[in-house]
Amino acid sequence: MDFRETAEQTMLREAVAKIAADYGPDYFQAKARAGEKTTELWRAVAQAGFVGVNLPEEHGGGGMGISELAIVTEELAAHGCPLLLLMVSPAICGTLLARFGTPDQRARWLPPIASGEAKMVFAITEPDAGSNSHRLDTVATRDGDGWRVSGRKYYISGVDEADAVLVVCRTGVEEGSGRGRLSLFIVDTDAPGLDRTPIELHVNGPERQFFLFLDDVRLEGDRLLGEEGDGLRQVFHGLNPERIIGAAAGNGIARHALARAAAYASQRQVWGVPIGAHQGLAHPLAEAKIEVELARLMTQKAAWATDAGVPGAGEAANMAKYAAAEAAIRAVDAAIQVHGGNGFAAEYGIAGLWWIARALRTAPVSREMILNYVAEHSLRLPRSY
Repeated sequence: MDFRETAEQTMLREAVAKIAADYGPDYFQAKARAGEKTTELWRAVAQAGFVGVNLPEEHGGGGMGISELAIVTEELAAHGCPLLLLMVSPAICGTLLARFGTPDQRARWLPPIASGEAKMVFAITEPDAGSNSHRLDTVATRDGDGWRVSGRKYYISGVDEADAVLVVCRTGVEEGSGRGRLSLFIVDTDAPGLDRTPIELHVNGPERQFFLFLDDVRLEGDRLLGEEGDGLRQVFHGLNPERIIGAAAGNGIARHALARAAAYASQRQVWGVPIGAHQGLAHPLAEAKIEVELARLMTQKAAWATDAGVPGAGEAANMAKYAAAEAAIRAVDAAIQVHGGNGFAAEYGIAGLWWIARALRTAPVSREMILNYVAEHSLRLPRSY
């Protein structure tokens, strides 16, 4: 058992940190407040080959794994620049295309996703289904050699900057249980019949959320990803990476907040000594540091298990996401408290991270659903829902 990163992983972390340092939290938060995209940063990360670091080499990727994409995500966030669409385009969609795509689908979509020139986002959540994917109402029906899709999706990230959406649809019903049989479809964002409406949020961020309306969207047969009716099993091959990359983002945000807080507490003096000398401020930061390091270990384990294809990856991915979200919230909150009133000032750049940390407790999977998973699958308790 060796907890050290490989030399290649260490070089990757250093290279990403260097790119992120050229932009930094001031750049990111200015973009967030203005509602603008972090296009320049995305392009810089992509040109270095890091957006598709987890995707196959034969399709333009780095040939590495989710462990390396987690390093990229964490290091960007640790420098105040979380790129949340890394959770979606290369982590979910890229993983699913590489695993279940036909040769033509992989050749068409993986190279531009790996290069960062194209983005594909993911649409599973619906207004009336919530976390219950068996109740999805978006339906795909046969139409000759193709399909027609109708339904609604919401809280879909980044549709306005994506070239396509990977949409989870119901294509049938299981006999006996009545549960929907799910399938995955690639839908161009400019497809006739696909409309989007922004969801107005009380947070500022570069990535926007959308309500999608699919009204009899016509798709060719080659837009089905994987086997018809096998979508639920396929989806989980993408959701575990999504949760790991979400955890990595939370870990990076926590690191950034703690670094800013420790620097401030070491310099700020009120009663003749740095405020960091007072245990009332030092201990909350120390506790947050412990929690984020524990979360990082679980994230590392989850990424390793996913890349190695060993049993238990789902459990570790859920636990990592849970731990990282809780650690990030605690770290950002402690950093705000250390700064006092300055914690809310744009100049210090702390409060602007809080919404991301808090959002990770709810999405991409809520803490309650993670607790349900652990209770049922890890503790073998009776199913609660």
